[in-house]
Amino acid sequence: MSKIRVAVLFGGASSEHDISLKSATHIIENIPREKYEVVCVGITKKGRWLYYPGDTFSIASGEWERDPDCTSAILSPDPIHKGLITIENGEASVKKIDVVFPVIHGKNGEDGTIQGLLDLAKIPYVGCGLLASAACMDKAATHTMLDYNGIRTAKWRVITQREMNKLEQRCEAVAEDLGFPLFVKPANAGSSIGVNRANNADELLDAVKVAFSHDNKVIVEECINGRELEVAVFGYDSPFASFVGEIESCKTFYDYDAKYILSGSNLFIPARIPYEKGREIQEVALKAYRAMGCKGLSRVDFFLTEEGEIILNEINTMPGFTSISMYPKLMEDLGMSPSYLVDKLIEQAIDNADRTY
Repeated sequence: MSKIRVAVLFGGASSEHDISLKSATHIIENIPREKYEVVCVGITKKGRWLYYPGDTFSIASGEWERDPDCTSAILSPDPIHKGLITIENGEASVKKIDVVFPVIHGKNGEDGTIQGLLDLAKIPYVGCGLLASAACMDKAATHTMLDYNGIRTAKWRVITQREMNKLEQRCEAVAEDLGFPLFVKPANAGSSIGVNRANNADELLDAVKVAFSHDNKVIVEECINGRELEVAVFGYDSPFASFVGEIESCKTFYDYDAKYILSGSNLFIPARIPYEKGREIQEVALKAYRAMGCKGLSRVDFFLTEEGEIILNEINTMPGFTSISMYPKLMEDLGMSPSYLVDKLIEQAIDNADRTY
C-alpha cells in the first residue's frame, strides 16, 4: 500500500514565524513514517513559498531557507492539480498531496487564509475551517460570538484604525467605561505579541499605538486577576476536552518572552484547582469550541478568579506544538503520545475531507 502524502506547511509572513518553525519540527519528527510520506513546504517571512527537501533539524533554526535544494512552490487552488506545483530552472512539475498539516500560527495562516486556499484546492487539512479560524483569530469576533452564546469573557472595547485621528478621546472613553488597569491587544495576533498592560492614560495611549503596529484593529480589555488555565480540545462532531492545565508565569502575564524565551514559567497538569471546577471549565471549553464552529483541534484559554468565576480569554485554532507547548502536553496526559496525536489529527482530517465546518 502506498503511503499517504502529507504536506507540512510552516513559517509564514507572521510575527509568529519562528514559533511555527519549532512547532513544525516537533510535528514532523512525530509523523509515523511507516504510514506517511512527508513533504515540507516553508513560507518565508516575506511570504515566499519554498519546497524544502532537506533535513528536519534545519527547520527550527531557520537554516532551511538557505538550503540550495529549495525550489519555488505554489499550492495550486485548481482542484485538478490536487497539490503543489514546484518550479525549477523554469520548468514546473506537480507533486500530488493527500492532506495538509498547516502549522502556521497567527496572521496569514491561522486566520482562514490558508484554509480558504485549501478549500479551493479541495485538499483536506488538519484543523479548523475558514470561518472558525478567522473568527477565533479576530478577538473582536470571538468576543461577539461568545457573548451571544452566553460564555463569559472580559469586558472589552474595540478601537479601529479609522479612529486614529481622535485616539486620545477614544482612549479616554474606553478607560472611563472599563477602568484601570487594562490590557491592550492587537485584534489579530497571537503568542501575546503586541500585548501590553496599561495602568494609566499615558500607558493606555502608548499600548494602543504599539498594538496598532501589529494590526489595524485593537482590543482593550478589563484586567482579570486569576489563575491562567488552558484546555486542549480534540475532535469533530463529538469533541472531547483534556484535563485543565495551569500556567504559572515568570512575568506579570504570560507573554511571548514568558512562553518561549525566559525560564521560570511553570506548567501544572492537572491544574491546582478542585476537580468539580475543572469539570466545569472543560464543559465551557467544549461549549465555546462548538459555538465558534471549531473542528480538529483548538486550545481554549481561561482565567479563574479568586471568587471562582470562569472567564474565557481566547481560543487558538492552531496552538503551539513545540515539545514544551501546553496542547501536546495536555493530550499526552490523556495517554496520546505525540506521534499518536499527530497521526490521529491527520487521520480525522482525511476522514472529514468534505467538511468545511
